[in-house]
Amino acid sequence: MGQGRRKDFGEFTAKLEKHIEKLPDYAQRAQEKLQRYIPPSEQGSRPSSPTASQPPRPSRPRPQMPPMPAMPKISQQLTSMAAGQIPVVADAKAKWARWNEPAAKLERRKRRTSRAMTFWILLTILCGLFAVVAATGLLKAGQVDVLQAIAASAFTIVFGTFSVRSGLRLRALNRTVLPAAPAAPPPLPPARSIARAPMERLVESEASLAELLRQLSQPTSLGTMPVSEIAVADARTTASEAAQALRGLAGRIQAIERGRDSAPERERGALDAAITQLRDQLDDGVDGYGGLVAAAGHTVAASSDGMTSSKESLSDATDKLAGLAMALRELS
Repeated sequence: MGQGRRKDFGEFTAKLEKHIEKLPDYAQRAQEKLQRYIPPSEQGSRPSSPTASQPPRPSRPRPQMPPMPAMPKISQQLTSMAAGQIPVVADAKAKWARWNEPAAKLERRKRRTSRAMTFWILLTILCGLFAVVAATGLLKAGQVDVLQAIAASAFTIVFGTFSVRSGLRLRALNRTVLPAAPAAPPPLPPARSIARAPMERLVESEASLAELLRQLSQPTSLGTMPVSEIAVADARTTASEAAQALRGLAGRIQAIERGRDSAPERERGALDAAITQLRDQLDDGVDGYGGLVAAAGHTVAASSDGMTSSKESLSDATDKLAGLAMALRELS
């Protein structure tokens, strides 16, 4: 998988806050256990049992430590660290990503080339003026310096050549058309969501199907196409629509999960039942998508021996997935 899994520290944060609130109780229990192992001689000269002549001293109540308040800031920091949203790290990653963008690289090359061209043009002008002054004798009161004029003319030609080359390079950069950036993969549901596992299976199935359809789009060693281009295009379009419908269903599950977390206890049972039903539908949809992947795999395997039954299975699986995608869109 191209994407790594992130750990969910929500449960860990809740347990940590619960233990922090119980710290005074833990301290009191530890003190009581410690007094059991202290010898009586070290506890003081008080008798262990009260007598008639010496009434027992009333024991002082142990001061109860006030419960520590909840620490929302620490909880938020732990949650943000678990989600990988540390401000400094996030800003550094964003800046690095913007620096490495093709458009940003092209702009930097344009600026460097423009500055270089300006520098060479200035040197060319200065050397040209010096050559004119040396050739007309203005530098030494009417005396023509041939050597200086020749040297200045040579430098003028050299720097002029550099200027022209920089200008041509800048022109080529201005005409450069950047390729369209590939679409970023849609984000997966959070790890605590019940829709996470089916979506991970869907991502793997999409990668496998893309590779299989790419192989079906290329001619075999015999020079023939394994299946028609129309069948491959239909399979690709149907798979895209089905994946979009499945992601819509996963988003619906996440919305209900968020509502369940903020709902009262008496309402959570019905919401859990609805989530379970939608999860079953999501699993069925991912299984249907996997059926298309399996049919494409059988078609690739059968493309070398000319079997027709496996080739027809691709069209059948495409039709089934198209019907499933239509049903999922109606549910969403």
